[in-house]
Amino acid sequence: MELFGVNFSDILPFIAIGFAAQLVDGALGMAFGVITSTLMVGLLGVPPAVASQRVHVVECFTTATSGISHLIHRNIDKRLFFRLLIPGVIGGVTGAYLLASIDASVVKPFVLIYLAGIGIYLLVRGLLYPPTLREAKHVAPLGLLGGFLDAAGGGGWGPVVTSNLLIQGADPRKVVGTVNSVEFFLTLAISASFIYHLGIADLAGATLGLLIGGVVAAPFGAVAAKYLKPKVVLIMVGIVLTITSAYGIYSAWF
Repeated sequence: MELFGVNFSDILPFIAIGFAAQLVDGALGMAFGVITSTLMVGLLGVPPAVASQRVHVVECFTTATSGISHLIHRNIDKRLFFRLLIPGVIGGVTGAYLLASIDASVVKPFVLIYLAGIGIYLLVRGLLYPPTLREAKHVAPLGLLGGFLDAAGGGGWGPVVTSNLLIQGADPRKVVGTVNSVEFFLTLAISASFIYHLGIADLAGATLGLLIGGVVAAPFGAVAAKYLKPKVVLIMVGIVLTITSAYGIYSAWF
């Protein structure tokens, strides 16, 4: 069976990877890029640079679908959305501009150590303490930093922003939905020129598989975020953040 001139059986593994990664990302507000890149490189032997290209292209579509799904399920905090949007885009554009003169690979392991620590903290908090919900105070600097790291370090918007908003006590459902929705504009701003140079040809093959799987999974992630209890979200975010950050540290240093 062929799809847009591509053999369906060849892209089926990429559809599965895209679906699984977006399901986690849509429900927890992080990890699409980490999961897809890790599985493509580790299981399918895709070169890291090629995997990164495909992820960036696909995220422009999956974040749009995910954002619309979260909007339909009322998972978005309008005030938090605009407090994150402008600083996030500014940080992303700045990170992309400075990428040529900054060796982000040196900084990235230390950021991952920080995120692994946050993951452990969120896991312990979810297991031992009932979460107390309150409005997040430090939002604009967080958006600026998250956008910058996402562009300069090849990822980090979800792990940095989602985890820190949860630490501040914000409603997990609103955090996940809002962070996912803002990510569409961030990804678009960072990737616009990149997608222009790639052209439509790169949407064939593996990238098309990731795109199909991610777009199909996006509505399910929004539903999960709506109905999962705050305690469960904290535990799951803590586990995912700790495991993915630890793997990133291992890959960077060993």
